[in-house]
Amino acid sequence: MDTDSEPLAQQRHFWNGWNSENRERSVQDVSLRQAEVVLGWLERLGRRDLNILEVGCGTGWLCPKLLRYGRVTGTDLSDEVLDRARSRVPGARFVAGDFMKLAFDGGAYDVVVALEVLSHVADQQAFAEKVAGLLKPDGYLMLATQNRVVLERFNRVLPPGPGQLRRWLDRRELAGLLERDFAVKELFSVSPRANKGVMRLINSRTLNRPVRLLVGDRFESLKERLGLGWTLMALARKT
Repeated sequence: MDTDSEPLAQQRHFWNGWNSENRERSVQDVSLRQAEVVLGWLERLGRRDLNILEVGCGTGWLCPKLLRYGRVTGTDLSDEVLDRARSRVPGARFVAGDFMKLAFDGGAYDVVVALEVLSHVADQQAFAEKVAGLLKPDGYLMLATQNRVVLERFNRVLPPGPGQLRRWLDRRELAGLLERDFAVKELFSVSPRANKGVMRLINSRTLNRPVRLLVGDRFESLKERLGLGWTLMALARKT
């Protein structure tokens, strides 16, 4: 995130507004699918005593589910939104501020969760390094980020708002970023979405509804395996 105070204030203003309008009222299917994957990974760890940090927690909507697995700290730039989150989710601890400047205990966390945060960070390598420094040996990063290929080729996306940083990555770029500090255990796409070109037809309800009746979720799963999902999901273990 930007180190300059004025741009940082602009980012804070943007995310307070965005989270208030888009996450306090409801949570979209794309985010729910990301949460489903993360909760599946946590379940596989088979523990209920984890120390979990969620970076970019927004309204804290995922934190109640994370609390099933241990202690939860959520952090976000959106200070006004986190004030309300403290009332809604009293079991979690919330820290407002610029993640890159906040002081968390090094080597203290079993898991760091970051959903659609990476693309809004100015120095993505420094972000990955900081996350690695906060994790215990063999701790896990569970990350979701926008899939650059799908968003650029198959979707019309509004330009960034004032104070919104945006740098999407493709699968290769994400793997290269993480491999300096992590062993990437899983990396795949989820949630195929398109609003332009031939992929708009392939992902349309008109086509997918009868296909789902015939083959269940196998067609959707095939598109995800082919890398056609809106989101890239990465499970990475600190090395």
